[in-house]
Amino acid sequence: MSEPVHKPQIFREISAEFVGTMVLILFGCGVVAQVVAGGALTDPKGGLGNHDSIAWAWGLGVTLGVYVAARLSGAHLNPAVTLSLATFKGFPWAKVAPYALAQTAGAFVAALLVRWNYTEVLARADPTHSIKTQFVFSTLPGNGSTTAGIHEWGAFRDQVIGTALLLLLIFAITDLLNTPPGANLAPLIIGLVVVAIGMAFGTDAGYAINPARDFGPRLASFITGYRGAWRDQWGNLYFWVPIVGPLIGGVLGAGIYKFLIGNFLPTAEPEPPGRVPAPES
Repeated sequence: MSEPVHKPQIFREISAEFVGTMVLILFGCGVVAQVVAGGALTDPKGGLGNHDSIAWAWGLGVTLGVYVAARLSGAHLNPAVTLSLATFKGFPWAKVAPYALAQTAGAFVAALLVRWNYTEVLARADPTHSIKTQFVFSTLPGNGSTTAGIHEWGAFRDQVIGTALLLLLIFAITDLLNTPPGANLAPLIIGLVVVAIGMAFGTDAGYAINPARDFGPRLASFITGYRGAWRDQWGNLYFWVPIVGPLIGGVLGAGIYKFLIGNFLPTAEPEPPGRVPAPES
């Protein structure tokens, strides 16, 4: 049997973050393209899915991306997760920027692939590549609706709350001192968390809850014809909201778990006599 090829640790980790995030965005942006652009061309319209199918595909994308990357990098797939782990779990600060860049690059490449694959459908559904299909790639306040009346600060509030909930639950699910899921089911449960957030908190800002998930595809859409990608339906600069909101919310949610739950959990103790060989006197 040949010896494994040893690559530098950081290269292995950012490679895993890149591919894992790419898998996540391929399913996430792919399902929105199918529902929004493809559905606009069916008769009657909306024949290729709805909000629930979007929520389920995003959640499954998270699950599958985590399974791809977890062994090598821990499968953060989200700069808000990486920042929160550095803040509270001892993850090296020197790796935060490389992880975030790899995650954003993976999201960018995945969005380019979705944009390419759906070239004809997007052109038929929205020939001017306007805000009508912009949210295939990046989020908007009120999902682009002017009727909802959501502006930047309402969306910012939503992103803080949604990402705080995400990180609180990720910390709970992965805490071995709590009651973590067994049989390597944590990625599935985390995916279900994303489904639940999408179903409960999708109205105000499209539940980006991940700076890489939003910025990478937003940049990909901008360079492929969506000239208004940086602004919202009101004409305001919006791209910063799903970056700053999740970074703040993630640390907030992780802090809530650490100080209100984690600090009260029993610490790991040695196995009682009879469970492990007792030392001879």
